[in-house]
Amino acid sequence: MKIIANDRLIKRNVQITKYATAGSLIILGVGIYFSIAQAENPSTVYITFAALVAGFITSQVSVYMQLRWGRSPRPDEIILSELKGLDDRHTLYVYRSVIPYLLVSPTGLWGLIPYHHEGSITFNKGRYHQKGGNTFRKIFGGDGLGRPDLDAKSNMQSFEKEITKRLPGMENLNYQPVLVFTNPKTQLECEGAPYPVISTKKLKDFIRKKNGREAFAPDLLAQINQSLQS
Repeated sequence: MKIIANDRLIKRNVQITKYATAGSLIILGVGIYFSIAQAENPSTVYITFAALVAGFITSQVSVYMQLRWGRSPRPDEIILSELKGLDDRHTLYVYRSVIPYLLVSPTGLWGLIPYHHEGSITFNKGRYHQKGGNTFRKIFGGDGLGRPDLDAKSNMQSFEKEITKRLPGMENLNYQPVLVFTNPKTQLECEGAPYPVISTKKLKDFIRKKNGREAFAPDLLAQINQSLQS
């Protein structure tokens, strides 16, 4: 498998995550200091309030960034590791377009949408549900599952806009968002879901099983890759 990654963007986001984490702790520390040490000084009330609010906001940003860029292995590292072994007809684009993880293969174009959430993930009555997982992080870290169906729709719309610019007249290419769960402890029960829901451990086999039904001729595949690399 060929890998084309925006290494500069990845490195930058990793650095931003480190600074955001340190910054949120410093700001919260300032707010706590003034709330305790300067409690009897009314002139510091606004400083204390501003520092605590700013610290809370930056801590939320920090948690968001930590989940995507501060952990090791990161989502991109997990996906790259699990897809090793696919032949060179497959090309994975990592943050090289509006689709963060785009796999171009003879069977189609796959928009991989990673989720780190643990617990039990089910699909029922048109909605995805999560049971279990880290309750504290869900409440205070904004780490709920959200709406994967809307994520997938947005992913598909972004791709359609992108491909219209890069390959005019080829808007109807075989493109499919895939919800990929990177936590090995996650249990998936999503029969009937509108988009494929799969763990990273099974992702390579999922792609390989599709290889018997090629959607793109070699020349079209080359044209797609050339447009994405331009």
